Amino acid sequence: MLEDKVLIAKIMDKHRFSITKNRIVHTDFLTMNEISIANRTLKEKRISNYVVYGGKIDSDRSIIIFSPEKFSIEMVEKNYDNIFKIVRIRLPNELRYEHRDYLSGIMKLGIRREKFGDIVVTENGADIICLEEISQILCDGLKNLIRFKKSEIIVEDIINLSQKENEFEIVKIIVPSLRLDNFVAEIARTSRNRAEEIIKEGRVFINSNCEYKDAKKIREEDVITIRGKGKFIFDSIERKTGSQRLVINLKKYK
Repeated sequence: MLEDKVLIAKIMDKHRFSITKNRIVHTDFLTMNEISIANRTLKEKRISNYVVYGGKIDSDRSIIIFSPEKFSIEMVEKNYDNIFKIVRIRLPNELRYEHRDYLSGIMKLGIRREKFGDIVVTENGADIICLEEISQILCDGLKNLIRFKKSEIIVEDIINLSQKENEFEIVKIIVPSLRLDNFVAEIARTSRNRAEEIIKEGRVFINSNCEYKDAKKIREEDVITIRGKGKFIFDSIERKTGSQRLVINLKKYK
């Protein structure tokens, strides 16, 4: 696909620039699918001097950070504060917003989606992970939006990111086996044929890697993401039914 070729070309340009200029270089924020394509390409080219990070461990959007081969992981990590910032919004007591409220506010400012990553919603506001280069622009722009007029908005270092504990909803599904297409069919409430199409469309991720094999065996603790349907952890096999089908407990991210 043309889009994939353009993506790979941009990523390889970043890698070459890092090597020729002997410096740390990073991409913009990429989706899980783009990261999966990039990882596959970099592995094929035997390139290993890079880090994928989005500001927190389980980021849905991340950047790729390239470094010269003589740089250690620790040296790259010390540069995180020069790459990432967070824009922290603290709402007045009477207000409560959801993820979509923050996202739509940012989009109103005309800031491109690839310049900011995950939005961590907390009890009294949100932390927006973004590239350092747009952090102050984002901060100033949000202050001018009516919905945030009474809010406190500041730029903080990434190390100060609010660590919100994930909340889950328990979901039970019944499958004939641990094949991926069975899981997708049950989660998406669709037929096996349609589940296979969803997988082939590149909409399914296992542990953040795009998976195209419908017969892939799912293991406990695997994280399954289906675009448009949510993100799930395979928690356990509860029991077998009389017909030997498996009752599966999934933890769905809220």
